[in-house]
Amino acid sequence: MGHLLELFLSTVLTNNIALVFILGMCPLIAISTNVKNAAGMGVAVVLVVTLTAAINYPMYLLLKALKIEFISLLVFIILIAAVVQLLEIFLDKYFPKLYNAFGIFLPLITVNCVVLAVSLFFVNRGYNFGETVSFSFGAGVGWMLAIVLVAGLREKMAKISNPPRGLKGKAIVFVVLGILALAFMGFTGLV
Repeated sequence: MGHLLELFLSTVLTNNIALVFILGMCPLIAISTNVKNAAGMGVAVVLVVTLTAAINYPMYLLLKALKIEFISLLVFIILIAAVVQLLEIFLDKYFPKLYNAFGIFLPLITVNCVVLAVSLFFVNRGYNFGETVSFSFGAGVGWMLAIVLVAGLREKMAKISNPPRGLKGKAIVFVVLGILALAFMGFTGLV
């Protein structure tokens, strides 16, 4: 159990999928305009990443047993699309305000490289099922932490700062992401 907690913490902090591996930048930058939408998107990504990895793991074992693991990338993509579609239907029916707040970005979770990367990481790293779930949950939480931090900083900067014209808008977000990535490097060696 301690190993899984260590894997989770290292995935959130020292190996943050957004700030260390620089994955999932498109939705991170686009949705991080306010904390509420960022948190909602973060929760959706945590859910999708964890569910798809938990589903893709046994599917990969099946493909490997049948000696057709070479199609695993295609199978992963299809399963990710199916999970996102089911999540979209669920949110539309039970949480319409959140569904409307996502707009076009909810279907974009399907092509968010974080979701596919997590499934490819567990294959390449040889994780067992427990490690896969711990890693995928940590990756989702780490991405959510990054988007919420960026959204909070963007909200604060919009109220109190006036950056130079060349840094207004999304340009300042890249500077903030770079500083956050350096800050998260401070967790190296922690776990």
